[in-house]
Amino acid sequence: METFFASCPRGLEQLLAEDLVAAGARDLKQIFGGVHFLADWPACYRANLHSRIATRILWRVAHAPYGNEEDIYRLALETPWPKWFLAGQTIRVDVTAVKSPLKSVDFVTLRIKDAVCDRFRRDGGTRPSVDTRQPDVRVHGFINGDHCTLYLDTSGAPLYQRGFRQKTVDAPLKENLAAGILRLSGWQPGVALLDPMCGSGTFLIEAAQMALRVAPGARREFAFQRLRHFDPAAWKRLLDAARAGEAAAAEAGIFGSDISPVAVRAALANLDRAGLLPAVKLSTGDLLDIDAPAARGILVSNPPYGERVSDHDELAEFYPLLGSALKRHFAGWNCYLISADTRLPKLVRLTPSRKTPLFNGALECRLYEFRMVAGSNRA
Repeated sequence: METFFASCPRGLEQLLAEDLVAAGARDLKQIFGGVHFLADWPACYRANLHSRIATRILWRVAHAPYGNEEDIYRLALETPWPKWFLAGQTIRVDVTAVKSPLKSVDFVTLRIKDAVCDRFRRDGGTRPSVDTRQPDVRVHGFINGDHCTLYLDTSGAPLYQRGFRQKTVDAPLKENLAAGILRLSGWQPGVALLDPMCGSGTFLIEAAQMALRVAPGARREFAFQRLRHFDPAAWKRLLDAARAGEAAAAEAGIFGSDISPVAVRAALANLDRAGLLPAVKLSTGDLLDIDAPAARGILVSNPPYGERVSDHDELAEFYPLLGSALKRHFAGWNCYLISADTRLPKLVRLTPSRKTPLFNGALECRLYEFRMVAGSNRA
């Protein structure tokens, strides 16, 4: 068994743990922003392929106490990097520090990079080149107050990059945060789902993948495929099984609309590129005017808020109209709005039945649940 760490948007750690257990992980330990776990390599492959919540899955290769930068250099120098990848592959080193006494994270990063290259020179005479944009291999260092841990990234590009998004509009949610919100809402395939401010279609794409049982990593590559001990036969079995389990693209009771024709075109292009367009019904329309597409269902949306695209005065006018539209048109629906604007419940004049803290990148948000009870709404 190997030791791994999976990161995720803060607030979704429990959902990530569920994904990891389903993949075969053991001895899980949740921390803020991720989960430590033990797994064999097929379980690591499965977690990368199937987790909708993980951002990266890192393989721990070294861990030791340190007192200064040279201790970290020696730790990295004694780590057998040539055992795991080739000198002809490119590398990138990233370091995260939490409560470290060291003055410069950049200098620590440089020393780890030097140590990796020096180890290759020592063992074989040639060293890997650095590529900060699209490296073959990513080395991650984590330093706290007195220990340094070194990881190799098994994911490559962040796992929320499913491999097909082309068109974006202002302020898209990351795909794994959108998937987490869908899970937190309790939505299940077969229940009507609407995003009335769909932007480039992130919620719609994640929901359509869930409805059609499409593994989120089935259309992309991973960094573990470039490691020397990669098992292509085991990976092929997992990938073939995932693709064999997919349902044919068909109408799935998923609806999206946006007041912006540009946004609707972007969502259409992204759904089409992902092969999911038949599963979603798209339209152009103003949330304040549209009717619910079914008698009951779940509404999810990422409405505008101050940090995104509008100023506070515009929002103070918009939110009461939003609340009125939900009461008029969505009786019987459960509505979920994610926002960094803590004024939202007061301004929409609705009382949330639940508030879940989440982070959209570095931005602290709340996922507000509003249950629109039929028969008790004002016109």
